[in-house]
Amino acid sequence: MHTDPTDALQQRRRRLLYRATHRGTYENDLMIGGYAHKHIATMDEVSLDEFEAVMEHPDAELADWLTGRLPIPDEVDTPMLRSIRDQAAEVAQAKQGR
Repeated sequence: MHTDPTDALQQRRRRLLYRATHRGTYENDLMIGGYAHKHIATMDEVSLDEFEAVMEHPDAELADWLTGRLPIPDEVDTPMLRSIRDQAAEVAQAKQGR
């Protein structure tokens, strides 16, 4: 049986979307899940790898970094993590009417 690479990519996207929206903390579900809803359909394998690597961090640390309560440490600072943080900040500002 031959598996279509497109099907495998779509399946991976669905799995990561579920994982991003069911983190265990409501705050991270909104921030990470919101990012996934907006971007996952256009992510390639490399982007999905980067997104998945971000989700490997503990929820408490991600929440602190994504909300700006703590700076992102240099050793884990990636363009993907910064992109998720920037989108979370934009959404927060829009909700505050800025």
